[in-house]
Amino acid sequence: MIRWVKDPAPPPLDETPRGPLRVGVDLGTAYLTVVVLNEDNQPIAGEYQFAQVARDGLVVDFVGAVDFVRAMKARLEGRIGRELTHAASAFPPGVPQVEVRATANVVEAAGMACTGLVDEPSAANAVLKVDNGAIVDVGGGTTGIAIVQDGEVVYTADEATGGTHFSLVIAGAHDITFEEAEALKVDPAEQTRLGPVVRPVMEKVASITARHLEGFDVAEIILVGGTSAFPRMAEVVSEYTGIPAWSPEHPMFPTPLGMACNDNPEGYS
Repeated sequence: MIRWVKDPAPPPLDETPRGPLRVGVDLGTAYLTVVVLNEDNQPIAGEYQFAQVARDGLVVDFVGAVDFVRAMKARLEGRIGRELTHAASAFPPGVPQVEVRATANVVEAAGMACTGLVDEPSAANAVLKVDNGAIVDVGGGTTGIAIVQDGEVVYTADEATGGTHFSLVIAGAHDITFEEAEALKVDPAEQTRLGPVVRPVMEKVASITARHLEGFDVAEIILVGGTSAFPRMAEVVSEYTGIPAWSPEHPMFPTPLGMACNDNPEGYS
């Protein structure tokens, strides 16, 4: 079972994994995530941390992003006892190709060959295995929508509104800093109290989702991204769309896990 950590000095694994490894690097608006899978696509190690080096799929602090990923890579290598030589990443739908390339450049500057790039909802579906439905990835800065029919993504879209907007609303309502608001937002003890404050942002995500689902026969909506874990998020989306909506356990992680599934380790050790 994977152990997600923020601790900068976690203990090593009991046994060094053998065989090819697959690595995913997620340059999120609010969090950077690196995950390692074994050759059977089973997760063996992962790490995430708050970092504002990308915005809506655009790398805004290249040097900072490289430094963070390089440090996370080194810590994971210490845990698993193996060098990480390659990784895959992803991007929100609709991001210009030059920015997609910037994401790959971060991975490579951190010391890993970038073997794959895929849009974020499609990455999530590598884990979720949705056959017919919609995957809604509520990221830090944007909400990405992918409509899946017969196991294939047939439509994607991405619009501004995500977890960062939750934090901005909380900061304004309580006259606190963005960092303080971010900490409140992810504190389960505070989320019920904050529900009425962030409800308008939930409704905006729901309205974006509803608009992009028009004309499609969608049986279910699966919400991923860390913001999806906020209480009543799926309920609000379901109310607006009239379609059953749910989130998997730990919705922050299907997308980076799916990125790792798209890593092609052939030719690398």
